[in-house]
Amino acid sequence: MTRLRPALPVDAPSLAVLAERSFREAFGRRNSPENMDLHCARTFGQDIQLREIRDPRLATTIAEEDGRIVGFSQLRIPSVHAAIAAERPAEIARIYVLAEWHGRGVAQELMRAALAKASRDGCDCLWLGVWEHNPRAMAFYRKFGLEVVGTHAFMLGLDRQRDLIMSVKLGGAGSASPGAGRGVA
Repeated sequence: MTRLRPALPVDAPSLAVLAERSFREAFGRRNSPENMDLHCARTFGQDIQLREIRDPRLATTIAEEDGRIVGFSQLRIPSVHAAIAAERPAEIARIYVLAEWHGRGVAQELMRAALAKASRDGCDCLWLGVWEHNPRAMAFYRKFGLEVVGTHAFMLGLDRQRDLIMSVKLGGAGSASPGAGRGVA
């Protein structure tokens, strides 16, 4: 059974390793080693993860199986974007699960928890950026009601790539609920 919990400062070293490993698993085959190395060095170090864990605008949630970290999410509240029409939007900045744990419901639990926290915190929209060449992730997010509403640039090392912005309204009739997901990531 997956256990979700808030990340603690003591988790920074393990989280840095997991974040880089899961990012490389997901995107390494379609990007140059040089750009992957540069991006990972700028994004996933222990000190960086510690700052993110301590950032009051960023909720980092750890997914554990038998005491081992197998995934995590980061929810940024508030987080505005030009493509998002909302008064108090929340952004899923990251949701990563180790490849060997794909298809076991870990990503669904992290996503449900992010939706629930955003709703509890009074957010009216949840959005995220997803690489345009990641159809599996897009299909996963659609199962939670997210739809493409725009694009933005994402720098992977020195390579300018395009992310699709996906969002879902929160609160009110017809919005996504924390239990809406049925897909496998």
